[in-house]
Amino acid sequence: MSDTRGPRAAAAIFDATLELLAERGYDGLTIEAVARTAGVNKTTIYRWWPSKPALVRATVLHARALDISVPDTGSLRGDLVALVEQIIGLLTGPHAEPVVRALAGGSGQPELAELTRELFAERFAREQPVFERARARGELPATDPQLLVDLVAGAVWVRVLLRRQQPPDSFAAEVVDAVLHQREVPRA
Repeated sequence: MSDTRGPRAAAAIFDATLELLAERGYDGLTIEAVARTAGVNKTTIYRWWPSKPALVRATVLHARALDISVPDTGSLRGDLVALVEQIIGLLTGPHAEPVVRALAGGSGQPELAELTRELFAERFAREQPVFERARARGELPATDPQLLVDLVAGAVWVRVLLRRQQPPDSFAAEVVDAVLHQREVPRA
């Protein structure tokens, strides 16, 4: 992508890939349709990405529509609430939600399963500063940070993707508080 059209063409290709992935799912996505929708030659796509899995991988990892920023609110609770709110926005948003559903629905395909693992590993690696700052402040419970992310993000995925319910505005804070505050359960 060295010429001046490169970044614009890549953005158009990523947008077209997301649009078609949402409309057709992974199985219905073709390089030819992406090229047509993006207004580029399919040779341009093949020059940068040799296959459909490579294109989808690049799109999912680099498209701005699926991006989440790492917050720095000054507290572990605040950072986790901000992350959960972004995940809710992503999973319920009109642009990313159908793409996430398409990717989740194709989990039986090895290339999508690998892409999902890679995406979650990349996102977790980017979220590490949240936990490093929390450790430095003495706020991180004696828990694996990945478990914390799995618990708070998992609650959103279950509510939105499996139950198909819109979380209430208070959901992010409630989930984070439930995970961070260990309460003793009375025994019967």
